[in-house]
Amino acid sequence: MKTETWLNKNNINNADKTGSILSCTALTKVYRDGERHIPVLEDINFSVSPGEQVAIVGRSGSGKTTLINLLGGLEAPTQGDVFVRDVTLNRLSESKRGLLRNRVFGFIFQFHHLLSEFTALENVCMPLLIRGTTVSDAREMSMNCLEKVSLEHRYQHKPSQLSGGERQRVAIARALVTKPLCILADEPTGNLDNKSADQVYELMMQLAEEVGTSFVVVTHDMILAERMHRILHLEKGRLS
Repeated sequence: MKTETWLNKNNINNADKTGSILSCTALTKVYRDGERHIPVLEDINFSVSPGEQVAIVGRSGSGKTTLINLLGGLEAPTQGDVFVRDVTLNRLSESKRGLLRNRVFGFIFQFHHLLSEFTALENVCMPLLIRGTTVSDAREMSMNCLEKVSLEHRYQHKPSQLSGGERQRVAIARALVTKPLCILADEPTGNLDNKSADQVYELMMQLAEEVGTSFVVVTHDMILAERMHRILHLEKGRLS
């Protein structure tokens, strides 16, 4: 079955406002270093509702980034499952997993991960072009997103020509340009000063409200966490 046909059959992007967008059961991750086993996450169970904003807080090294990577299908769990709607993400083939990620998720990373050789506009266009959107449509949609983050005048600038706050705003525009069901954010304000961090948060929430996107944000920033609908704590590999 072609990946596009499979995606339509499973109707991942339906408009249903009930149930979970994203969930996991008994999620466990153990890294192996030779004969050593290094447990990072143990028996993680939780779910995210449509439009819900969830913060996951914990100390540095508590496994927050690993959890985001597992939820987004960027890593495979040692045990347990991740579900997007009713689809078991970690049991898909690599091609279907990549397609689902592109259709469902937006990612915001602490270090923005913009492509240095491309302009702000080109960076925002990337998820759309990967999806198969025409260049003209991708540019139009991306410019609309850059306007929403007040960077339309910087669309031709490359990341090295942007400030830290501007780069993170480009990353937010890139994450939201596909109108994803869920944003997975890893310390999205971790490298920003207080003013820039507050601006980035306001932009995230404003755009999420417009699109109806859910948020899972891992952070050690309690000011950011307390603005979410729900706070979960990750400690010693367990979520509470």
